[in-house]
Amino acid sequence: MLEDFFFSVLELKNIPRKGWSDKLRISQPESVADHSFAMTIMSMVLANEKNVNAEKIMKMSLLHDLAESKIGDLTPKEISKDEKTILENSAMKEILSQLPSNLFEEYQKIWNEFQEKKSKESLLLHEIDKLEMAFQAKKYLNESNKEKVQLFFDSAKNEINDETIIKLFKNIV
Repeated sequence: MLEDFFFSVLELKNIPRKGWSDKLRISQPESVADHSFAMTIMSMVLANEKNVNAEKIMKMSLLHDLAESKIGDLTPKEISKDEKTILENSAMKEILSQLPSNLFEEYQKIWNEFQEKKSKESLLLHEIDKLEMAFQAKKYLNESNKEKVQLFFDSAKNEINDETIIKLFKNIV
């Protein structure tokens, strides 16, 4: 049923990307849906830039982590790559089976193409997956620096009493 498929899609909003919390101790990391959205925008632009099938790569991008709505975001230290592939393929078949048969066949083909890494679109998307991760890492780096700077702002605020200096301080914070 389409409703069940759409609920699977919505579940991605509630699944945090574990690598960020496990490795960087980010308390509220991006969700899988956040990651998929950013990847799809990158895919759209880069596919057009590289003259590959933008519609296909965007569909592939939107599907690429959908299995995580059932199995969660599993990290390499939790499960082997082969085991993860088996779980993902099974979850995708279950999720896509909720669609009309023509869409099931189309999306299953796109999913398999992504997994096989043989087409121009699938090879590009795997690289975009890493590129998006690098952008997110840079964003978290910037955010963690801002948090450290905020400690200095808080400390200064606690020591400022002069009204003129308080106004200036408020203008720069």
